[in-house]
Amino acid sequence: MQLNLRTDYALRMLMALAAKDDVVSIDWIAEHYGISRNHLAKVAQDLAAAGFVETLRGRSGGLRLARQASQINVGEVVRSLENTNGFVACMGGKEGCAIDGVCGLKPALAGALEAFLSHLDQFHLGQITGSKSQIMQRLAQA
Repeated sequence: MQLNLRTDYALRMLMALAAKDDVVSIDWIAEHYGISRNHLAKVAQDLAAAGFVETLRGRSGGLRLARQASQINVGEVVRSLENTNGFVACMGGKEGCAIDGVCGLKPALAGALEAFLSHLDQFHLGQITGSKSQIMQRLAQA
């Protein structure tokens, strides 16, 4: 399974917020990851709507985690950003298939997807962030 770019950016943004443990501007994240500010702004909106980050307006505004890193489940983040119903056309229900209902592909892929997400459910943001100081050191070098 391949995560879409938006999910990749979201996980990176969340790790930066967990490592910095403070209010961080989208500009700071964009600069240190080398990612488009406009793309990150859209990702930040998605993360705020899903309840993972809080947005703060004003001069010293930016983003911060809405809850502790240990309370943010990686599987939950991925589910909130990925369209898992459309993993393949027959799973999304948008396109018909001549052999739908008699082939074993749909249940096989559904099981694989569930195993993937179930594995991610075993991790929280604090675990995937690792060493805050090392993350910040690497971001400072970028």
